[in-house]
Amino acid sequence: MIMDEIMKPVSPPPKTPFSEMKVWLFDLDNTLYPESCQLFDQVDQNITRYICENLKLEWDEAHKLQKSFFRHHGTTMRGLMIEHDINPTHFLDFVHDIDLDSMPKNPVLGRALSCLPGRKIIFTNGSAAHAENIMNKLGIAQYFEAIFDIVASNYRPKPEPIIYNDIVKRFDIPSLSTVMVEDMARNLKPANDLGMTCVWIQSKNQWGQESSHEDHVHYVVDDLTKWLCKLTNTSDQAPHL
Repeated sequence: MIMDEIMKPVSPPPKTPFSEMKVWLFDLDNTLYPESCQLFDQVDQNITRYICENLKLEWDEAHKLQKSFFRHHGTTMRGLMIEHDINPTHFLDFVHDIDLDSMPKNPVLGRALSCLPGRKIIFTNGSAAHAENIMNKLGIAQYFEAIFDIVASNYRPKPEPIIYNDIVKRFDIPSLSTVMVEDMARNLKPANDLGMTCVWIQSKNQWGQESSHEDHVHYVVDDLTKWLCKLTNTSDQAPHL
């Protein structure tokens, strides 16, 4: 196991070494790219704007409702579907219409992923189209076997336990030999309950920090790219062009 400033064990380490893991489940937003890119800030603002336009609310009231839905339903979209019967396809297209210029291509991450043993799957509360846009911009799409998005989960978001069972069954995932990497600590609890090794990408936002020191977080990582470079013994320096 690697014990340094970018990887801090906070619970007993897994019995299976990382080098022997069979499957890697990666969250998308604020995980595959750093929170500092502020991409999800654009999504967050689009969600508030969507509520303003569709429920005819002022910005502050819409933002308050947005966070209430997120807290009680797992995602704002789920709350809007249940309480206001909104069209989820329209919502997803609207909120994921963002500018990706602040997120550069990441060949270092791609090189680390190419050397990481095991199958790799995106597990996101966003849409597959949004995930594809992010992965293509980063230059890492070719390293992932599949995307399990909010549509595939029948619009049920993480951390609802049922969808973790669904992804395990759909992709024949051996939970005890699986790593889940996620920026929201609360989304790791069902993965831990299934026996997965849980890695939290440290976040500064309140949703990311929620329950971050509970037993379902096994490792805390500051920087995904640097951590994967350490695990795969690859350089964390960008290649010269």
